[in-house]
Amino acid sequence: MRTAAILPVKSFGRAKQRLGAGVPDPLRLALARAMVADVLDALRAADGVESTLVVTREREAARAASAGGATVIEDVSESGQSAAAALGITAALAAGFERVLLVPGDCPALDPAELDSLLREHGGAGPEVVILPDRHGTGTNGLLLAPPLAIEPSFGPGSRARHEELARRAGAGSRVVALRSLTLDVDTVEDLAALREALSGLPGGAPRTRAVLAAEDPAKALALGARA
Repeated sequence: MRTAAILPVKSFGRAKQRLGAGVPDPLRLALARAMVADVLDALRAADGVESTLVVTREREAARAASAGGATVIEDVSESGQSAAAALGITAALAAGFERVLLVPGDCPALDPAELDSLLREHGGAGPEVVILPDRHGTGTNGLLLAPPLAIEPSFGPGSRARHEELARRAGAGSRVVALRSLTLDVDTVEDLAALREALSGLPGGAPRTRAVLAAEDPAKALALGARA
């Protein structure tokens, strides 16, 4: 089954605002850059992902995506993750993809092998929605949709239950699969602490994000993120 990954990327200057005063702006910016780069690397390494579509108005992210062989779709209005996902789905359909995987740019620990296992296990004949929850179990860090229009994505607080209900209304089968490496998104300082802890036990994973987090000097962190 031809599968495209869709990666919405918010402008780096607007990213990770919820980290607040506890994280200096240079570090927040460096983290946003590094996490997106690590996610792009993971998607590129996954055998089951034929193409990655990056939806963004961030020029730096667009350049990095294009250099890595991804397709860039301009997100002119930057109206949020759900709207960006919809742009990606439209493009995937036009390119003939039968299934889409929606992933965020702030899950740098994403494991290509784990992702390939998911893609092999799910791919039945009927419409299917696979919901990949966050570490709290209430949000959605990823959606696997077959066909791409199985449901209209609706991210945000409480989205796991909302996506389950949307699948039910659409008559599509739905499953909730806790993909370990995709549970670690970063919205708050608590999330950042959980990511630090997880990476300490994950040798080699998320190298760019790991380097930024290891840099105590925010200016150095920004330079490291720029190299991602």
